[in-house]
Amino acid sequence: MAIQIFGTAKSFDVKKAERYFAERRIPVQKIDLKEKGISKGELESVISCIAKKTGSRADAIELLADKKNKDYASFAYLDDSEKENKLLENPLLLVQPVVRNGKDAATVGYEPDTWKTWN
Repeated sequence: MAIQIFGTAKSFDVKKAERYFAERRIPVQKIDLKEKGISKGELESVISCIAKKTGSRADAIELLADKKNKDYASFAYLDDSEKENKLLENPLLLVQPVVRNGKDAATVGYEPDTWKTWN
């Protein structure tokens, strides 16, 4: 299991996700969105995994965007083709944490019920 947690150090949900995996002694790689962001390949992998659940790529991208973020207004009115680039430019628009298990599974937000099935 290769778990990656994308988020910021101040996010309570990121801290809860880190605690969840630490309590189960599952090693994680933490990626701080403020410092490093998310690469195009990583975002593509997350979108593909989420699209399997939602049924469409556009819905997956919409699910990834944090509607409570102050910059969401600049995201909401973009064409679907531009939204992915906006998330790459401003990774703090992502709902946190984004948790990825290899290239086959990913979650958005705090989802311990889903993580239990990753064993």
